[in-house]
Amino acid sequence: MSPDHPPGLDLDRLRGLLDRERPGLVQGALTGRLIEGGRSNLTYAVSDGTARWVVRRPPLGHVLATAHDMKREHRVISALHPTDVPVPRPVLLCEDEEVLGAPFYVMEFVDGTPYRTADQLAPLGPERTRGIVLDLVDTLVDLHAVDPAAVGLAGFGRPEGFLDRQLRRWGKQLDASRNRELAGIDELHAALGRELPRSPAPAVVHGDYRLDNVLIGPAGAPAGPAGGTDRIRAILDWEMSTLGDPLTDLGLLVMYSTPLGTAASPVSTTAEAPGHPAPSELVARYAERSGRDVSAVSWYTAFAWFKLAVILEGIHYRYTLGQTVGRGFDRIGDLVPVFIEHGLTTLQEG
Repeated sequence: MSPDHPPGLDLDRLRGLLDRERPGLVQGALTGRLIEGGRSNLTYAVSDGTARWVVRRPPLGHVLATAHDMKREHRVISALHPTDVPVPRPVLLCEDEEVLGAPFYVMEFVDGTPYRTADQLAPLGPERTRGIVLDLVDTLVDLHAVDPAAVGLAGFGRPEGFLDRQLRRWGKQLDASRNRELAGIDELHAALGRELPRSPAPAVVHGDYRLDNVLIGPAGAPAGPAGGTDRIRAILDWEMSTLGDPLTDLGLLVMYSTPLGTAASPVSTTAEAPGHPAPSELVARYAERSGRDVSAVSWYTAFAWFKLAVILEGIHYRYTLGQTVGRGFDRIGDLVPVFIEHGLTTLQEG
């Protein structure tokens, strides 16, 4: 297909649907392009030459109801849009697979930049980088302050036994990818199980909260909560969201804010960017602004290291089977022990 008609996006059928369901919304012929960077669900930018929207749908030929639930993503952004949590404005959910071959939803296009690496942050300078990362924490506090029942998300998940289920789930994922000895991985899994913390009151959990899953507004936008000229304009990629333990989001954010200590890693963190606050400052800021007890944050951070180690081992396993396409996959396997070691160290020092 041409660049204006990417695979998985039938623009004629999409236009027909929008004209029926949102008459007058589209003013001209639609064009579309696949937005790079997504790991799972496919994301397209669509325009009629005047306005822009985003279409989200499951991957081509791979539809798992739980992993790629468009209705779930649409539900959470619809619930959060009237709150202080920045999310794109939802436009339409379509569960009729005859239109694009799978369920999908449409939302507004939000201008902004997702910063994925320290090198991308570096040109902003230390002060702007610091402000952006602190706003990331403040926005997470805003998310976790939302009353799920008040926004119609009371039945969005099963908070009871959340951590135990998460640990068992990722243990099963590990077993499904076992094809070599990994020193310390079972020790880490067992230790996490022995030291399971008591969860605070449940909240809306994003599930993959990090800097490259938000869009940052350009300089000159209204000041963000941390006082900088940049602000978070939208949180994206809600496919892992649920009701659960909010400190799992904090643990993941801390993990992604910790230097890996490896050169030319195929998995990036932003921690090395000049001005990036230390993980301890992020935790202290979250605690102060949320009022939550974060004394068990080491467990949540160690769990994040374990979870990412399992994910990376799964990618490495698929690489050994010749099921990956692209560059960098040959180095993923060497990174798994680094994540395991970080997890063990975090748990022991906590």
